[in-house]
Amino acid sequence: MTEFQKYIQRYLDLVPSGNLSEEMNRSGEKTIDIYSNLTEEQSHFAYAEGKWTLKEVLLHLSDTERVFQYRMLAFARGEQAALPGFDENDYANNSFANERNLPSLLEEYKAVRKSSQILLEGLNPSAFANIGTASGNEISVETIGKLIVGHNYHHLNIIEERYLPKLQK
Repeated sequence: MTEFQKYIQRYLDLVPSGNLSEEMNRSGEKTIDIYSNLTEEQSHFAYAEGKWTLKEVLLHLSDTERVFQYRMLAFARGEQAALPGFDENDYANNSFANERNLPSLLEEYKAVRKSSQILLEGLNPSAFANIGTASGNEISVETIGKLIVGHNYHHLNIIEERYLPKLQK
């Protein structure tokens, strides 16, 4: 197993079932539920120095999902060119998430997730086996779809383990 495969496996292991559409819906609803119950003040919380605020985490989810969506679309349509990687910390540092209000970030997340669901459901089943290169690694359309869900669950777990308990004190 390559380092890349080991890295993404931690996300893939978080996807509870093989029904990608259902899991995309479930992880999205859970994210929306958590963020809908936060106050604006709480959304500025970071559990430790140098960690992202809850707003930054939410926008990170949207940004990453957009990148993954593009990769899914490109490879499903037969793109042969290698796609570049992205640095999540650079994206977060340049997101200005903390300057936006929480409802706008939540609406953006909802729109991005809806777009992912429409893309996923509109793909021909044969496209899921298509493979392309992103960040210097080969990856299938199906795996990218699972990464959207697993990445979301990864951050939900962090929110539940490291953010919410400290907000409730």
